[in-house]
Amino acid sequence: MTAPARARTSDELIRAEEPVLAHNYHPLPVVVAHAEGAWVEDVEGRRYLDMLAGYSALNFGHRHPALIEAAHRQLDRLTLTSRAFHNDKLAGFAERLARLTGQDMVLPMNTGAEAVESGIKVARKWAYEVKGVPADRATIVVAADNFHGRTTTIVSFSTDETARSGFGPFTPGFRIVPYNDLAALEAAIDETTAAVLIEPVQGEAGVIVPDDGYLSGVRELTRRAGCLFVADEIQSGLGRTGRTLAVEHENVVPDVVLLGKALGGGIVPVSAVVGSREVLGVLRPGEHGSTFGGNPLAAAVGTAVVELLETGEFQRRAAELGAVLREGLTDLVGRGVVGFRSRGLWAGVDVDPAIGTGREISERLMREGILAKDTHGSTIRLAPPLTITESELRSALGTFAKVLAV
Repeated sequence: MTAPARARTSDELIRAEEPVLAHNYHPLPVVVAHAEGAWVEDVEGRRYLDMLAGYSALNFGHRHPALIEAAHRQLDRLTLTSRAFHNDKLAGFAERLARLTGQDMVLPMNTGAEAVESGIKVARKWAYEVKGVPADRATIVVAADNFHGRTTTIVSFSTDETARSGFGPFTPGFRIVPYNDLAALEAAIDETTAAVLIEPVQGEAGVIVPDDGYLSGVRELTRRAGCLFVADEIQSGLGRTGRTLAVEHENVVPDVVLLGKALGGGIVPVSAVVGSREVLGVLRPGEHGSTFGGNPLAAAVGTAVVELLETGEFQRRAAELGAVLREGLTDLVGRGVVGFRSRGLWAGVDVDPAIGTGREISERLMREGILAKDTHGSTIRLAPPLTITESELRSALGTFAKVLAV
């Protein structure tokens, strides 16, 4: 009888990836094998508190029981039909998601980048058919330091050279202006402008929160100019900032909202473009699609996510725990932290470069049982699951203080 194969260690698994996986990521040296709630466990059984939550894809924690139950139930019935046929889960998902976001229609997709690409196509089609922009002249205004994905069209309007370099030629039709600058935005808008596409909070840039009045100013400028306001809420939406959508902090209703990450509950990739009937109504059969978009498994999980958000519990938790996070980070300013920005349960923390790079700080946190991730320079992103307890959050902040002190 053949003996069972020995389980490989973390170091062995990391080394095994090197020759067979494309090196498009530089993950922390931890190999996760199990997770529950706000905690993950590596192959050796070491436990870590997850303070990143899959860049907000795990807003409801790992393996939330309501979401796991919805997935299991659907797995026993039907997983995929393609959009060649109807399925019995899609209508309910679209109805509830539209109602949750205050919009009319839903275009279901899979990944966040797909949602952005779909939003760009919809905005251009609307510009030609409704606004009357001459063919192939539509422009979209975006913000510097944006992060909307890494497809070829999206990196065409990125200002991150790591994302752009070596991937040209780039797609035309975009104008880049500074974020949080209404005067620059107004100057960039003209009769060819189809849309303004921005993140209500810039996540990858370091959780950059705009000034009060910026989002309402964007809404007013786009309304006055007769172009669309497209809000990329893929990271900021679905409870993360203490509201269902981050634009709600200024009582703004965009023409189009892009959703993803948390919409799949950390189980399956689910994204969506939600918008007014006037805008999404420009699409006709054959003009856009996705084999997996709106599949019944995704729709079942997405509906369960919407059900969780309909209670308001997670939005309240993000707001209440966000105050704890802000208080804890305020105490660290001058003690290794030179500044931070936060909204809800989400923060970008600028560590004194003399203490270490963001990568080095993240590795020190990992060794102390906390998983977080750096972004540019010495900035650390904190975005724990909305299910984290106050005591767990305070413990993580205490560990952060300990790492900075060392």
